[in-house]
Amino acid sequence: MIRRLVPCLALAAALVACQRGEEAAAPVDDRAAATPAGDTAPASSREQPALRVETIDGGTFDLAEHRGQWVVVNFWATWCAPCLKEMPELSALDAMREHVQVVGLAYEDTTAEDLRTFLEARPVVYPIAIVDTFEPPADFETPKGLPMTYLIGPDGRVVEKILGPVTAARLEELIAQAGGPAAG
Repeated sequence: MIRRLVPCLALAAALVACQRGEEAAAPVDDRAAATPAGDTAPASSREQPALRVETIDGGTFDLAEHRGQWVVVNFWATWCAPCLKEMPELSALDAMREHVQVVGLAYEDTTAEDLRTFLEARPVVYPIAIVDTFEPPADFETPKGLPMTYLIGPDGRVVEKILGPVTAARLEELIAQAGGPAAG
């Protein structure tokens, strides 16, 4: 019961944050919060998180297949206004930068059919998958709010975790700061 209650509370908190239309929160740096050896570290602090999900177009997105690229893993929901606001920028970033791949993880109780219908009105070029709100991907933390975005480096390591909306310009800035190509 408690195992199912925690994700529900996190989802409720996300809804409140999205309804308020909060501005981007400060990036969360998990490097300082790593736990000592032997303890169970938060999933997002793993050296190279794994992510393999079925996409709503019938394909599969496997993070390991994108080594050598910058990957933006974006947890979002159709009811989250800040999530919807950032989708066009994430789509443009994915389309314009060969070294960047975006994947959207719909963090809500919906069907692939309903999500495909939703995306007809708000198309994106990047793959979308639905993730279970009770058991999100094992190597990523349960989102404390939405949107929640992870920037994964070409080596497969988490470079940055951002709670709240993010812009393409901010992601390109983070990529450049981490040694990737500068925008423009």
